[in-house]
Amino acid sequence: MLGDVPEEDGLTPVQNLTITFLVDNSIEWMTKLPPGFSHEMNVHLRDQKPPIDPLTGVPIADIENYCCGAHGFAVLIDTRASADAPAHRTLFDTGPDSKSLVRNIASMQVSPDSIERVVFSHWHADHTGGLLSLLALRSAEAAPLPVDVHPARPLARGIAPPSMGGAVLARIPADPSFSEIAAARGAVERHAAGHAVAGGTVWVSGEVPRVTPFEGGLIGSVRYTDEGEWVPDEAITDERYAVVDVLGKGLVIFSSCSHAGIVNVVKDAVAAFSRPVYMVIGGLHLAGVELADRIEPTVAFLARAGPTYVLPMHCTGSNAKIALEKEFGEGCVPAGVGHKVVVEGDASFDARLAQPRLT
Repeated sequence: MLGDVPEEDGLTPVQNLTITFLVDNSIEWMTKLPPGFSHEMNVHLRDQKPPIDPLTGVPIADIENYCCGAHGFAVLIDTRASADAPAHRTLFDTGPDSKSLVRNIASMQVSPDSIERVVFSHWHADHTGGLLSLLALRSAEAAPLPVDVHPARPLARGIAPPSMGGAVLARIPADPSFSEIAAARGAVERHAAGHAVAGGTVWVSGEVPRVTPFEGGLIGSVRYTDEGEWVPDEAITDERYAVVDVLGKGLVIFSSCSHAGIVNVVKDAVAAFSRPVYMVIGGLHLAGVELADRIEPTVAFLARAGPTYVLPMHCTGSNAKIALEKEFGEGCVPAGVGHKVVVEGDASFDARLAQPRLT
């Protein structure tokens, strides 16, 4: 299916949210995690059926087949509105290449046919590059997989660092085209506006309002035009975030690269749903010398917004992670590929939830 889709309204709160990180830059097996969080090793040795060593009779840590890290992002979002409601499975982004997502899906024992929808956060290959390999994994009997995208797919994008005087250093690899997706049995759905998916339990935003002065987009980003020219493209206006509302806890916000600015993303989500923020998850794009001055005001804003947990991943950068850990302590969780998070809702606490804090 190729074409514009009628938008749905509203966001249904969920009783259960399970998050599985299928692609990220980092692998973390040993750091202490909060309740509800599981290391990849625990998933393999506790939740799966690990191979048994014939010599000693104990399970083998089968590292040959565990997850691999890659510069990109993909997260599986499982939602259930209530105990007797159907479960929904949404994949937010697909990582950078034809290898990492495929390997990690096999490692985490995720059935490709169980995925109901793929959502692209934006058109950058480190978020779209695994799609065609995922579609190839699905069985011939599976229905075409909806692929939820912003309609403004660029012809090409590149990197032109200011330190190089604006010269284009490299082109970013091509995103899958609409025709390639359709040929691989993906059903393209183009959405410029915010809309609910997964039975109303996941909200996919529209374009993020840019209201924070210090969040100036992706410095040095350029795109290639039909006229054969490279032009500035720092705003990355096709970027979208996803959000889930957990009963009794608040919003879980997935912003896989935050080119729009994580402050703008959180402000937009809270304005849309008037709910406190429980988790902020994904790439905060604060890495690199050019973006260092954004770290302090970003951390200060998140401290005021008051999420219980911040999971800085992908393109956040080590300096920003250190600053977030200093501010949030154990609330800054070193999440990585292979981790699983289970968030259980509790409707009895909803009446006592604090109002959102964004001042």
